Amino acid sequence: MHSLNKGINKHYLLLHIIVFIWGFSPVLGRFINTDAYQLVWFRVLITVAVMFLYLKFTKHDLKISSKHFWQLSGVGVVIMVHWLAFYGAIKASNISVTMVAFSTGTLFSSIIEPIFFKRQVRFYEVIIGLIIMGGIALIFSIETEYWLGIVLGIIAAFTSSLFGVFNGILAHKLKPGIVSFYELSAALVSLSLFLAFNGNFKPEFFLLDNSSIIGLLLLSLVCTVFPFIAAVDLSKYISPYTIVLTVNLETVYGIIWAILFYNENKEVKPTFYIGVLIILVTIFLNSYLKGVSDRKVLKN
Repeated sequence: MHSLNKGINKHYLLLHIIVFIWGFSPVLGRFINTDAYQLVWFRVLITVAVMFLYLKFTKHDLKISSKHFWQLSGVGVVIMVHWLAFYGAIKASNISVTMVAFSTGTLFSSIIEPIFFKRQVRFYEVIIGLIIMGGIALIFSIETEYWLGIVLGIIAAFTSSLFGVFNGILAHKLKPGIVSFYELSAALVSLSLFLAFNGNFKPEFFLLDNSSIIGLLLLSLVCTVFPFIAAVDLSKYISPYTIVLTVNLETVYGIIWAILFYNENKEVKPTFYIGVLIILVTIFLNSYLKGVSDRKVLKN
């Protein structure tokens, strides 16, 4: 029992470290002077290149079955849509609005995870998800000028829940580095094809100012390579719902950094934080209820 709790604590600690690192992602997203397409394309390009070197250095076998190849490719497309929606939301509104909309992932995971993991839907998870949606609705009614950012943030949350569940399944079949490399490679290829067909690959697309280059390097090397591989590995030990729930702390970190770096508290109405408070209290309540439920399971 002691060793089990020690293992669980180790995995939860690593998850919180990853989420803390991810808390800088929206700040970097606003800092980088590009549109969402450029930001995501360069981020994935740098990340895939570094992951390839890492896998070669650590002598990973890159061969996988065609079945796994197509599965990982499908998840990669979902990740591409997720990042485009997430950074598109930041560009269309601001960090605070995006992060709060992103917290709806808890509701989506409470419904999606039981379907794929073949377990019963927990009533309290759905209720908590609905309360979070109520908080979003309150914010939506207050911050009407940011409606596009809210919609894109919710799309980012839904796609995050999807690939979180899929990775929870694939992480038991393949090494996390392999999963991450193939998924992000598929994201790069699919986004490149989309941009090529839409005529976005013009010379100016590849022109970046110095601040954007620095921001993209930080976003790729610090906030993506290690955290992404580690998060896939954690999917073997922690349920996708719990991961999404913990990732909601990114909302807290993101809003704090947004206030410190960009004074975003002046960009939103004071009542915005009522909705934020409702959402955060609900998230921590859910964490408490899940802890009670897990303790009961361990006792039995």
